[in-house]
Amino acid sequence: MSIYDFNVKDRSMNDVGLGDYKGKVLLIVNTATGCGFTPQYKGLEELYRKYKDQGFEVLDFPCNQFFSQAPGSDEEIHSFCTLKYDTTFPRFHKIEVNGDNADPLYVYLTKQNKKGKTQKIKWNFTKFLISKNGEVIDRFSPMTKPEKIDKFIKKALEE
Repeated sequence: MSIYDFNVKDRSMNDVGLGDYKGKVLLIVNTATGCGFTPQYKGLEELYRKYKDQGFEVLDFPCNQFFSQAPGSDEEIHSFCTLKYDTTFPRFHKIEVNGDNADPLYVYLTKQNKKGKTQKIKWNFTKFLISKNGEVIDRFSPMTKPEKIDKFIKKALEE
Protein backbone atom coordinates (compact mmCIF):
# COMPACT_ATOMS: atom_id res chain seq x y z
CA MET A 1 0.00 0.00 0.00
CA SER A 2 1.12 3.53 -0.77
CA ILE A 3 -0.12 7.01 0.05
CA TYR A 4 -1.34 7.17 -3.54
CA ASP A 5 -3.89 4.44 -2.84
CA PHE A 6 -5.93 6.71 -0.56
CA ASN A 7 -8.94 8.80 -1.40
CA VAL A 8 -9.90 11.72 0.80
CA LYS A 9 -12.77 14.20 0.81
CA ASP A 10 -12.24 17.83 -0.08
CA ARG A 11 -14.09 20.49 1.88
CA SER A 12 -17.06 20.14 -0.51
CA MET A 13 -17.15 16.38 0.18
CA ASN A 14 -15.87 15.43 -3.27
CA ASP A 15 -13.53 12.45 -3.54
CA VAL A 16 -9.90 13.31 -4.21
CA GLY A 17 -7.41 10.58 -5.03
CA LEU A 18 -4.00 11.21 -3.55
CA GLY A 19 -2.66 9.64 -6.72
CA ASP A 20 -3.35 13.09 -8.22
CA TYR A 21 -0.30 14.26 -6.26
CA LYS A 22 2.07 11.57 -7.57
CA GLY A 23 5.52 13.01 -8.27
CA LYS A 24 5.09 15.93 -5.85
CA VAL A 25 6.58 16.55 -2.43
CA LEU A 26 3.76 16.81 0.11
CA LEU A 27 3.45 18.24 3.58
CA ILE A 28 0.36 16.72 5.19
CA VAL A 29 -0.81 18.60 8.29
CA ASN A 30 -3.70 18.19 10.73
CA THR A 31 -4.74 21.70 11.66
CA ALA A 32 -7.05 23.70 13.92
CA THR A 33 -8.29 27.27 13.87
CA GLY A 34 -8.39 27.82 17.64
CA CYS A 35 -5.08 26.31 18.70
CA GLY A 36 -1.91 27.89 20.05
CA PHE A 37 -0.20 26.64 16.89
CA THR A 38 -2.79 28.20 14.52
CA PRO A 39 -0.36 31.02 13.56
CA GLN A 40 1.67 28.28 11.79
CA TYR A 41 -0.78 28.72 8.92
CA LYS A 42 1.30 31.78 7.96
CA GLY A 43 4.51 29.73 7.76
CA LEU A 44 2.78 26.91 5.89
CA GLU A 45 1.52 29.39 3.31
CA GLU A 46 5.00 30.89 2.94
CA LEU A 47 6.46 27.43 2.25
CA TYR A 48 3.66 26.69 -0.20
CA ARG A 49 4.19 29.89 -2.15
CA LYS A 50 7.96 29.43 -2.15
CA TYR A 51 7.94 25.87 -3.52
CA LYS A 52 4.57 25.23 -5.23
CA ASP A 53 5.98 25.90 -8.70
CA GLN A 54 8.66 23.28 -8.01
CA GLY A 55 6.17 20.49 -7.28
CA PHE A 56 5.33 21.03 -3.60
CA GLU A 57 1.90 20.88 -1.97
CA VAL A 58 0.61 21.47 1.54
CA LEU A 59 -2.44 19.29 2.27
CA ASP A 60 -4.47 20.69 5.17
CA PHE A 61 -6.72 18.36 7.17
CA PRO A 62 -8.63 20.26 9.87
CA CYS A 63 -9.10 18.21 13.03
CA ASN A 64 -11.43 18.99 15.95
CA GLN A 65 -10.21 16.05 18.03
CA PHE A 66 -7.98 18.01 20.41
CA PHE A 67 -10.08 20.09 22.83
CA SER A 68 -12.47 21.03 20.01
CA GLN A 69 -10.00 23.54 18.58
CA ALA A 70 -11.36 23.31 15.02
CA PRO A 71 -15.04 24.15 15.50
CA GLY A 72 -17.29 25.09 12.65
CA SER A 73 -18.04 23.71 9.24
CA ASP A 74 -15.47 23.01 6.54
CA GLU A 75 -16.51 26.24 4.83
CA GLU A 76 -16.22 28.28 8.05
CA ILE A 77 -12.73 26.88 8.63
CA HIS A 78 -11.76 27.64 5.04
CA SER A 79 -13.07 31.21 5.32
CA PHE A 80 -11.15 31.78 8.55
CA CYS A 81 -7.90 30.51 7.05
CA THR A 82 -8.17 32.46 3.83
CA LEU A 83 -9.23 35.70 5.50
CA LYS A 84 -6.86 35.63 8.49
CA TYR A 85 -3.82 33.90 6.95
CA ASP A 86 -4.41 34.27 3.19
CA THR A 87 -3.93 30.54 2.67
CA THR A 88 -4.16 29.17 -0.85
CA PHE A 89 -3.11 25.53 -0.41
CA PRO A 90 -5.65 22.68 -0.58
CA ARG A 91 -7.85 22.21 2.47
CA PHE A 92 -9.83 19.04 2.96
CA HIS A 93 -12.83 17.86 4.96
CA LYS A 94 -12.43 17.88 8.74
CA ILE A 95 -11.25 14.49 9.99
CA GLU A 96 -10.21 12.57 13.08
CA VAL A 97 -6.59 11.46 13.25
CA ASN A 98 -6.66 9.03 16.21
CA GLY A 99 -8.97 6.34 17.52
CA ASP A 100 -11.73 4.24 16.03
CA ASN A 101 -12.87 7.01 13.67
CA ALA A 102 -9.41 7.99 12.45
CA ASP A 103 -9.24 8.69 8.75
CA PRO A 104 -7.56 5.77 6.92
CA LEU A 105 -4.87 8.12 5.60
CA TYR A 106 -3.85 8.98 9.15
CA VAL A 107 -4.01 5.35 10.24
CA TYR A 108 -1.46 4.71 7.49
CA LEU A 109 0.70 7.77 8.25
CA THR A 110 0.95 7.02 11.96
CA LYS A 111 2.34 3.54 11.20
CA GLN A 112 5.10 4.84 8.90
CA ASN A 113 8.10 4.76 11.23
CA LYS A 114 11.13 2.61 11.85
CA LYS A 115 9.45 0.67 14.66
CA GLY A 116 6.39 -0.17 12.57
CA LYS A 117 4.15 0.66 15.53
CA THR A 118 1.37 3.20 15.46
CA GLN A 119 2.55 6.52 16.84
CA LYS A 120 -0.54 8.51 17.73
CA ILE A 121 -0.92 12.12 16.75
CA LYS A 122 -0.30 14.11 19.93
CA TRP A 123 -1.76 17.44 18.83
CA ASN A 124 -2.76 19.67 15.96
CA PHE A 125 -0.13 20.78 13.45
CA THR A 126 1.70 17.45 13.33
CA LYS A 127 3.37 17.44 9.93
CA PHE A 128 4.29 14.57 7.60
CA LEU A 129 6.75 15.22 4.78
CA ILE A 130 6.15 12.91 1.83
CA SER A 131 8.65 12.24 -0.98
CA LYS A 132 7.91 12.42 -4.70
CA ASN A 133 7.62 8.61 -4.52
CA GLY A 134 4.91 8.76 -1.86
CA GLU A 135 7.09 7.68 1.07
CA VAL A 136 7.06 9.36 4.47
CA ILE A 137 10.42 11.12 4.74
CA ASP A 138 9.87 12.57 8.18
CA ARG A 139 7.35 13.50 10.82
CA PHE A 140 7.51 16.84 12.59
CA SER A 141 5.90 17.71 15.90
CA PRO A 142 3.48 20.59 16.34
CA MET A 143 6.35 22.48 18.04
CA THR A 144 8.33 22.43 14.78
CA LYS A 145 7.64 25.70 13.02
CA PRO A 146 7.15 25.48 9.26
CA GLU A 147 10.28 27.54 8.54
CA LYS A 148 12.36 24.82 10.24
CA ILE A 149 11.10 22.33 7.64
CA ASP A 150 12.21 24.45 4.67
CA LYS A 151 15.60 22.72 4.25
CA PHE A 152 13.95 19.27 4.28
CA ILE A 153 11.46 20.32 1.61
CA LYS A 154 14.23 21.77 -0.52
CA LYS A 155 16.22 18.53 -0.25
CA ALA A 156 13.18 16.40 -1.13
CA LEU A 157 12.47 18.53 -4.18
CA GLU A 158 16.06 18.10 -5.38
CA GLU A 159 15.93 14.29 -5.14
